[in-house]
Amino acid sequence: MFETLKNAFKVKEIRRKIFITLFLLLVYRFGCWLPIPGISGDYYNSNIDNGMSDSIVGLMSALSGGALANGAFLALGVVPYINASIIVQLLGVAIPALERLSKQGEEGRRKLNQYTRYLTLILALAQSIGVVVGMVNSGHISEQLFGAGTSLEWLIATFVVIIMTAGVSFTMWLGEKITELNIGNGISLLIFVGILSTAAQSIQATVVQIFEGNNSAIWYLVAFFALILVIFLFIVFIDSSERRIAIQYAKQIKGRKMYGGQATHIPIKVNALGVMPIIFAMAIVTFPQIIFQLFAPNSGAYRWYMENLGAGTWPYALITGILVLLFSFFYAKIQFNPEDVSRNIQQYGGFIPGIRPGKPTTEYLAKINNRLTLVGAIFLAFIAIVPSVIFAVVFGPQAQLINAFSATGMLIVVSIALEFDKQLQGQLMMKHYKGFLK
Repeated sequence: MFETLKNAFKVKEIRRKIFITLFLLLVYRFGCWLPIPGISGDYYNSNIDNGMSDSIVGLMSALSGGALANGAFLALGVVPYINASIIVQLLGVAIPALERLSKQGEEGRRKLNQYTRYLTLILALAQSIGVVVGMVNSGHISEQLFGAGTSLEWLIATFVVIIMTAGVSFTMWLGEKITELNIGNGISLLIFVGILSTAAQSIQATVVQIFEGNNSAIWYLVAFFALILVIFLFIVFIDSSERRIAIQYAKQIKGRKMYGGQATHIPIKVNALGVMPIIFAMAIVTFPQIIFQLFAPNSGAYRWYMENLGAGTWPYALITGILVLLFSFFYAKIQFNPEDVSRNIQQYGGFIPGIRPGKPTTEYLAKINNRLTLVGAIFLAFIAIVPSVIFAVVFGPQAQLINAFSATGMLIVVSIALEFDKQLQGQLMMKHYKGFLK
């Protein structure tokens, strides 16, 4: 990757795109620290930031790079857009009209993107209302925000909802502008920067402790980097692993030309599902916690749920692992259709050596895909549970290091870094071809 970056900076056009991307990412990070107008920073820090570190609001703040904890303009980050993209993708399988749009090329994708934008704004509005309702029920929104002696809590809540929704719209626009530069997916890079900034804040807190004389924090920091390196190498190994199914195309004579006759392969990745099964599982597991925190944060039922089924308990880990396995197979059925692949191979005169065309090929592809999905599902369940448990055991006294990287965050960071490297390599390859043609 470092070699690719060095070569990319040697090309003026690609270097300009990289600098523009970095500037837009800087704008995004600035928006994550720019407080919402009308909110007293001192009041917010003392009454909200300290009270949501172990809540679902704290989790949302970590995904946005600390923007929600700062009461910032881009507090919700890209979470509504991710949710909207997942919903549109799933509806594309269930609704025939959306499925037809997905097969209509560029025009169909443009319409689906437009639907995703509309749904993002709807989800952003709903999520903003949920966050503000949770703050109102917890006493975190008060008349003091607009000055003593006023009683305009409803106006303050409405104002915060509008600002948060506008922030999501601006974040979505930034992501699309970065994508247009063709050196990486804009939304993915925004997520990448947010996760790294959250990790950097946790590491910075440990470094401060070292300078204050806490010598044990040095060994915790060394152990943290060693574990992160091992986990990242493991993720890269699995993410790069694939099963290549050999395909042989028969020779065909059309007119005076002969086509086919070559051998190729179909690559099926071990972890072709990415982080989607983990996101689905986490959404279901944390849904009761969201409801409790929004409407009954001080109830006995909420305390019982957190003690017996909350994050950190063994039932929570068990349920998360089972849901990851189930969603892995569910999502694999959506992503890979053996019957369509078999039909396309047969239409172009191809076949798998040793396997008859038609139904036997479909069954063979389905068997291979199910085996790889099982391996990928076990890997995702392992990543979703084991690193968090190890971090909690090893870094218990250094609580900030536990929250530096989540399981989903580690997978996202590795996947986006690899995709960014591929995009840069593609840009360099295009420049080489253009230079050759000239």
